[in-house]
Amino acid sequence: MTKGAQDSGLQPLRPVEELVRELEDVTLSRLTPEELSRALTHRSYAYECGGLPHNERLEFLGDSVLGLVVTTTLFDTHPDTSEGQLAKLRAAVVNMRALAAAGRALGVGDFVLLGRGEESTGGRDKDSILADTVEALIGAVYVSAGLQAADRLVHHLLDPLIRQSANLGAGLDWKTSLQEITSRHSLGPPEYRITEEGPEHAKVFESAVSVGGTVFGTGSGRTKKIAEQEAAAQAWEALRLAHEPEPEPEHEPGE
Repeated sequence: MTKGAQDSGLQPLRPVEELVRELEDVTLSRLTPEELSRALTHRSYAYECGGLPHNERLEFLGDSVLGLVVTTTLFDTHPDTSEGQLAKLRAAVVNMRALAAAGRALGVGDFVLLGRGEESTGGRDKDSILADTVEALIGAVYVSAGLQAADRLVHHLLDPLIRQSANLGAGLDWKTSLQEITSRHSLGPPEYRITEEGPEHAKVFESAVSVGGTVFGTGSGRTKKIAEQEAAAQAWEALRLAHEPEPEPEHEPGE
């Protein structure tokens, strides 16, 4: 960290070295701390510290690497799927909400370097900043250790979503997917209830979604939309298991 950054007091919530160690464990590779630090440097921080290099070039690179890994995976795992449907599956995985969720799971918000303005407006939990930073980290891993390491990181972050993508109704719009499954089984429309707590500058929203008078999912987040999407995802999974279970594998006679 530069002297200007230290003087300004603009520091991450957790030491970047923690994230470096975790990513090295995930990618089975030695990574370049300087590249990862750059991947975590938002332009607002860079400008306030006198024009430091920021993460947008790595984000540009990481976007392409991410697209290659996900597209190749979908191509290999869906051999009979048309180009148009493959594009829809990719869109269900490679989008801002998915990458932001992956960033939250990785704790990226605690490590990102933000300027005062972004820090004061909740930038550490903004979907756009988290998604862009995840792409930059993928780019940094690619630069540090090559495609195989970046491939491991992408699969670590997004494999659960890649597996689910074929079952989603409208990309990662869980509310739409929930609406579709309740309609298919004539369960009635989902109903959402929102509550909020905390001071104005740090509100947390809680959502509960019910179908037929029964609560099937709950969620929380910095915005109503995030809370409702989280609740809808939980409810969709519960209803899918109840009404559309995976078929039992067939066994040969005598097994």
